[in-house]
Amino acid sequence: MSSAAPTASDAAPEQAFRLADQINRQPWAVRLLAAARRHRADLLVALICTVVAGWLTHGLWPDPSGRTLALNPEDQTLYEWFLAVDARALLGDFSLLTDRLNAPDGVNLMTNTTVIALGIVCAPITLLLGAPVTFALLAAANLAGTAVAWYLLFHRALRARRLAAALGGGLCGFGPGMISQTNSHLHMTAQWLVPVIVWLVVRLLRASDPGPTPPGTPAGPDRSPPAGPDRRRVFSSAAGLATAVTAQVFIGEEVLFLAAVTMLVMAVSYAVADRDLARRALPTFAGGLAVAAGLALLVLGYPLWFQFAGPQGVADGMFSPAYFSADLSSWWTVSPLSVAGSAESARLTTGPAEYNTFLGWPLLLVTAACAVWIWVGRRRLVLACVVAALVMGALSLGPEVVLGGTRTALPGPYALLAGLPVVDGALPMRFGLALLPIIATLLVLALDKALRSTGRARRLVPLAVVAALLPIFPTPLPTAERPAVPEFITGGHWRQCVRPGGVLVPVPLPTPKEPWPMRWAAAADAGFGLPEGFFIGPYGRGGTAAMGTFKQPTSALLADVARRGDQPAIGDEQRRQAARDADFWGASCVALADDAPHVESLRATLEQLYGPATRIADAWIWRV
Repeated sequence: MSSAAPTASDAAPEQAFRLADQINRQPWAVRLLAAARRHRADLLVALICTVVAGWLTHGLWPDPSGRTLALNPEDQTLYEWFLAVDARALLGDFSLLTDRLNAPDGVNLMTNTTVIALGIVCAPITLLLGAPVTFALLAAANLAGTAVAWYLLFHRALRARRLAAALGGGLCGFGPGMISQTNSHLHMTAQWLVPVIVWLVVRLLRASDPGPTPPGTPAGPDRSPPAGPDRRRVFSSAAGLATAVTAQVFIGEEVLFLAAVTMLVMAVSYAVADRDLARRALPTFAGGLAVAAGLALLVLGYPLWFQFAGPQGVADGMFSPAYFSADLSSWWTVSPLSVAGSAESARLTTGPAEYNTFLGWPLLLVTAACAVWIWVGRRRLVLACVVAALVMGALSLGPEVVLGGTRTALPGPYALLAGLPVVDGALPMRFGLALLPIIATLLVLALDKALRSTGRARRLVPLAVVAALLPIFPTPLPTAERPAVPEFITGGHWRQCVRPGGVLVPVPLPTPKEPWPMRWAAAADAGFGLPEGFFIGPYGRGGTAAMGTFKQPTSALLADVARRGDQPAIGDEQRRQAARDADFWGASCVALADDAPHVESLRATLEQLYGPATRIADAWIWRV
């Protein structure tokens, strides 16, 4: 039988296989360069976001250990300790109930605002370079990562032009609330998974929609049924959603909660506007969400139980909703951390880490105008965004409306939710953070429409949007120097005083307002435990949530000496109490560094309590 030359159609698969084989044989560097060329515009946006994030946090460099965020150094100390404890997972020494603080009871990490997933992923950096370096990197990476993630969602899911998507992503990543929360709240700025969660929900909805029945289709047995849901895509979306939600729980639960509430409001609004879509897709979509919830609970069931009902866990919030409510006038005020902001506007909030609602009137007006302009072509999505913005903005006002610092006695919508589990633990003013991506979505839609047009709007809309964004452009975060950790710790001399995993008592002991000795533990990679400290635990009335724990008598005595410098009269009862407290803590030794306040008075007091001291490096120690 004679062989014939292959036809063009026969040769095509063979040529495709040869081409694929040639590509696979190329060096990885060549393939990487080719991929970079294909995505050079996206890489440019990512590079710009990284540079901006680095510029905003540059005050922490080049010495992260010796620099601190000046507006919230206490929380920075806490998060550096969190990162040091999380990094111990790489050493096989990690538990959701850590014994490295609040000895002997320990601290429930799930109850606190930890960033466990980030701490574990960054463990090599922490163990090699120190927790302050990891903190500084994450402070910048969260801003840049959030901006890039929203840019990709706007560009690929909304099909928006890159310029429009980049401006929208920039607002999400570098908006006033994000910059404010960067003052040591790593769990609130790690929002780069939220666009992934949104994309997976949209993907699940699209896979659940079989599509409308074509008009004119005859009824009866001969009618061709519409295509059904893409069940493989439904399951893959549900599995991906479960994975993303699980990861976000171990990064920042409050961000996940805010995202879930926002998407719920948008989903209901969209369903009301498009009832046909709701009728077609709801059964499969709800089933997909149930599958995602079930898969997530397989992993999250125990950690969530541990958070609310486990050892040292709490089931309530410890912050007053009335105190942490947004001032209504803050919405049209520019943040003090923006180029057009004023320091006087800081009086409208509780602190520099909570400028969540300071958007300024230019941005609010331009956003409203954009929503009206794009209403015709994007009615359902615009409606969902507007309703969600109004709901989340109203909830941020808390149980009682405050205007210009004065309580009006008008009840806020949040009063309807007060007392509900989980919801009551959220700070009302942080509901305002949800408006950054909502406003960004409306601006992106308007910019994209303008850039695709040929009329006057092509110039006016971008100019209006840029003019509205310029006043809230962020300024670099204020930083300050901080004292060096004693050489007794950094040189590893603490091992002469306490075995690894044992308890060291720094004097004075750490408190929520003065947690500085927790830097000792962070610098030692959490190699030892501390009594008391800065954390959330069940030490309120009736076992409710409280910040920190009760002071033991010796701790209170030493704190008073450190504050006033007086030397109290020490008798046998104080010495016996000091021995009981050391035994209660399970302490191996007490340490007093040279830079402690009123160090001579403290040393004299400690020598009366525990006897003569031993000098090691730049610290005095008492083995107990």
